Amino acid sequence: MITIESVQKKLKEKGLKLTNQRKAIIEVLVENKDNFLTAEEIFLKSREKCPQTNFSTIYRNLEILTNLNIIHKTNIENNTSMFELVQNDSHHHHIICKKCGRTEFIDFCPLDKILSEVNKKNFTLTDHKFELYGYCDKCKKKDNR
Repeated sequence: MITIESVQKKLKEKGLKLTNQRKAIIEVLVENKDNFLTAEEIFLKSREKCPQTNFSTIYRNLEILTNLNIIHKTNIENNTSMFELVQNDSHHHHIICKKCGRTEFIDFCPLDKILSEVNKKNFTLTDHKFELYGYCDKCKKKDNR
């Protein structure tokens, strides 16, 4: 699990500081560790902790933290970017509720067979994403889905 101290160490290794805004972002994501949040949600929650924060600072820091593999970014069907704290460095995938953003890990890779076929095509795959979208029980009950 990512802690403020481990984030500070990763930032320091890259010559970056743990600013008040970055700390607020990490705290918000720790408090919401079972959900993906939009940049706007992170912005609003971060402002409660660090009132001088502006949206462009949040978005710039989300990109930095994503590039450092501290947070994970995904896009849902309406092309909205959503973010979560990286809680597990091992290879995994997600099930994501389209309504509330709640996430669950899939601890195995259902793409293993496909990956072996890709390798046969003399193609070096460097990364992939596999995310399943639907509705959690709580949201299904609310909306009678």
